[in-house]
Amino acid sequence: MTAAIEAPAPERKRQSTHWLASLTRKPWFPWARRIVVLGFLVFVVVLLTLQARSIEWAEVFDAMRAYPVRTLLIGAAFAALSHLVYSTFDLIGRHYTGHTLPAPTVMAITFVSYAFNLNLGTLVGAVGMRVRLYSRLGLEPAVIARVVGTSMLTNWLGYCLLAGVAFLFWPLALPDSWHIGAVAFRVLGGALVLAAIAYLLLCAFSTRREWTLRGQEISLPGLRVAGVQLLLSCANWAVMGATMYVLLQGKVAYPMVLGVLLIGAVAGLLSRVPAGLGVLEAVFVALLAPPLSDTALIAAVLCYRAVYYWAPLAVAVVLYLVMEANAKKLATDATASA
Repeated sequence: MTAAIEAPAPERKRQSTHWLASLTRKPWFPWARRIVVLGFLVFVVVLLTLQARSIEWAEVFDAMRAYPVRTLLIGAAFAALSHLVYSTFDLIGRHYTGHTLPAPTVMAITFVSYAFNLNLGTLVGAVGMRVRLYSRLGLEPAVIARVVGTSMLTNWLGYCLLAGVAFLFWPLALPDSWHIGAVAFRVLGGALVLAAIAYLLLCAFSTRREWTLRGQEISLPGLRVAGVQLLLSCANWAVMGATMYVLLQGKVAYPMVLGVLLIGAVAGLLSRVPAGLGVLEAVFVALLAPPLSDTALIAAVLCYRAVYYWAPLAVAVVLYLVMEANAKKLATDATASA
């Protein structure tokens, strides 16, 4: 009996890559991918619906109505400050690409895209709105892609540092069903901090400053720009945490609130549920009940959504319509100021 000759490891890897590439080219693959994603969404929605049925909504709404007006106003002020800070992210992209759109216009586009992103997801907000508005104002697709990429990198750079510090020094007591121990949680925190530091070191000392990825040229910014990215992003996430801390009325320590919010942000993103609806609530209940009741936590998260998600979206819709109506004038003004 002749023994089978096993292909060398590099050859097996090439065969596997070729098989995957050929699979993605099949005419039915895009539909299969959509069906899988849709099935996952339905599964998540069913789970959230079942969970929602166990909530005493009358008690939740009573808790929301009992909120002091002063607390809501302070929370709204922090939410507005966070949106203002985030609106500066695309100014880094403006500096990076050298385009000449006026700074107020860039900040308005960033605000609109962020509000839509929070409520309708990345493809609609972070990408779709930027592509729509920037292209209407005359920016080339390659420039828009670099602006979007820079803004996303800025956002997650600060997340890595703040989440890493929170997980390292204020680790949360995670539910046993999450299968993540305290040591693993701290290791994750250390890895996130190292990722942020590695980016800064790369910007400071890398001899290679340019790469090409999928036909797009990527230039590494200097340390000063990277520092601004980190500072603005950390400020934004920190103010988001302050918003939630205020709405929890100081009943939970700020580092703990920030850590839960950072976990909830990623959980909502991975769930693919628009606005992470129900996911953020579930994370806060899983990690902070007790000491707080489910009712109090859900009421606080819904108030957070009101001041951080829904109110800015209402403003963003109006601002978007105004920008669409005046797109030609804005484009002409931008060209004249170039």
